[in-house]
Amino acid sequence: MTEQSPSRLPEPRISPSVAPSTNSHLEIDAVTKNFGSQAVLKGVNLSVAKGGTTAIVGPSGSGKTTLLRLIAGFEHPATGSISLNGSPVAGDGVWKPAHKRHVGYVAQDGALFPHLTVGQNIAFGLSAAKLDGGRRAVNARVNELLEMVSLDTAMARRRPHQLSGGQQQRVALARALAREPELMLLDEPFSALDAGLRVATRRAVAKVLNEAGVTTILVTHDQAEALSFADQVAVMRGGKLAQIGNPFVVYTRPADRATAEFLGDAVILDAWMEGSLATCSLGGIPVRRPPAQGRVQLMLRPEQIRIAEDGPIRGVVVDTDYFGPETTVRLKLAVPPKLAGAMPDHRYPGGGEVITIRHWNASIAQPGTELCLRVVGEAVAFPLESD
Repeated sequence: MTEQSPSRLPEPRISPSVAPSTNSHLEIDAVTKNFGSQAVLKGVNLSVAKGGTTAIVGPSGSGKTTLLRLIAGFEHPATGSISLNGSPVAGDGVWKPAHKRHVGYVAQDGALFPHLTVGQNIAFGLSAAKLDGGRRAVNARVNELLEMVSLDTAMARRRPHQLSGGQQQRVALARALAREPELMLLDEPFSALDAGLRVATRRAVAKVLNEAGVTTILVTHDQAEALSFADQVAVMRGGKLAQIGNPFVVYTRPADRATAEFLGDAVILDAWMEGSLATCSLGGIPVRRPPAQGRVQLMLRPEQIRIAEDGPIRGVVVDTDYFGPETTVRLKLAVPPKLAGAMPDHRYPGGGEVITIRHWNASIAQPGTELCLRVVGEAVAFPLESD
């Protein structure tokens, strides 16, 4: 990342990057929501395919959980409409309560009943009268659900406080699945777990939901979680969706600088665009569909900048941070002649742009060392922000 950051975030520029679904399970059309005088959602449009997995990602306060609660039926939209399987459930004078929407909901803390056993928690959504075999059928279904979420059936007799955080989240998922929902809503269900447990639990939950064919929406503020979990990512900012698309597209071709920087580390450089080639401190880099000519801002991901003995670009190591399997390296680059007289002096404190990249070998990146660099792939260009 460069050492500069925009003083204010621009308005989201909606950039759908997937074709509209012809098999839609959920349709959200121009939905708004206010709490008092505070506008929380400002005209949200989102389509989720049947059986698909969508992650809604954004910083705290962007409106993610509010949108999820509207889908679940816990809140009413101010304007706009929500439809499930082609039938309106909210908006335009229509309202279907939460318990009639066939929607499952797993909260951040699992929200298990502490006074009930695991088996009783899961059975809460089951009706013995509707199952052939009565209580015996309920117990069999509880055991089936425990196995589905990779938990030993003996855990049915335990209390929630006797389980680990990851086990509690799996029980919460089993309880939600007991109702056989058509749509599953996950509200940051992994955020309280340790890193290793978080990854394992996320994979287990994704596997269960995929095998069950349940349409899933995950709300999270964790960018890596969103990119790895879903087949569609919706980036939310300030009550609006800034970009919608498959994970690869939103990461490699973000709609604007704010989205790029939120989704992961981004190297932002000043550049001069001529045709489809941008000249910057890292040389000439191709750009697909440049939005402007002349001065622009260029975005690369750190993994696109490689240390290579025959690399044409040179940078001097400023400092490093060691993280075990990788080291982040801050490098100062030379100012290209084409940009030297075109940019304000404050753009280049100390004579050149400073970028951050990653490398596996900490020993070759000592402060003061000059390294040769090579850029792989295309960059993304954004219109220049005001100085």
